[in-house]
Amino acid sequence: MTVSFSDGRTVEGKVLGQDSVSDVAVVQIPGNNLSAVEIANPDSAKPGQWAIAIGNPLGLQQTVTVGVISAINRSLNLSTRPSSYIQTDAAINPGNSGGPLLNARGQVIGVNTAIIQGAEGIGFAIPIDTAQRIAQQLITQGKVEYPYLGLQMLTLTPEVKQRINNYPNSNVRILAEQGILVVRVIPNSPAARVGLRPGDVIQIINNQSITPSEEVQQILEKNGLNNNLQIQVLRNGQNLQFTVKPEPLPSPNNTQS
Repeated sequence: MTVSFSDGRTVEGKVLGQDSVSDVAVVQIPGNNLSAVEIANPDSAKPGQWAIAIGNPLGLQQTVTVGVISAINRSLNLSTRPSSYIQTDAAINPGNSGGPLLNARGQVIGVNTAIIQGAEGIGFAIPIDTAQRIAQQLITQGKVEYPYLGLQMLTLTPEVKQRINNYPNSNVRILAEQGILVVRVIPNSPAARVGLRPGDVIQIINNQSITPSEEVQQILEKNGLNNNLQIQVLRNGQNLQFTVKPEPLPSPNNTQS
């Protein structure tokens, strides 16, 4: 891989590892006295703060765009993108991916990665602490393993509850007022093997009450692969307890999630 600098220099880089799930790769380059960006405190990013995106969108070198942090802990898709993201309205276009998202002090808060096609002002960046953690695993292990339960979930709202309970062909009756609704359980997944079912409403994970579905993924990532999760669900008015040990996320080529 050829790496170019803003002063015109080019060097040959070596790809040490890449992760298709997070869209992060690590490239090693030779050189001394290279300027390093300053990394922000990962907890410092808050909605409403200034956000600056730098990259080469559509081949336009060294483009700078400015906006705000629209949201944090945004989930793109729990099946294919396990991490939470920073949402920004700083203009991001093809070619911005891999470029930094900065705060007003010029510190890196994220790595630009995605947009929603057909929308304006909706772009996403991988939080810098997530990118660093993934990069370190690529360097030391050559791969990244994501904890996986095999659930597709939805935050339970009064509207969702009413829609499901009023559906004439549904065999599921939702009694819970809040929690995380299990929409689908992937066959042969850790969740399927312990007996979780569609229609279960997750109330508590590891003694922590859960409200938005994004919290499940955050707890799962912090828990890792070697620790069991204690999951309490409400099923037809009955509280049930399950112990689930996450497994590595299967290859996207072999399974849906």
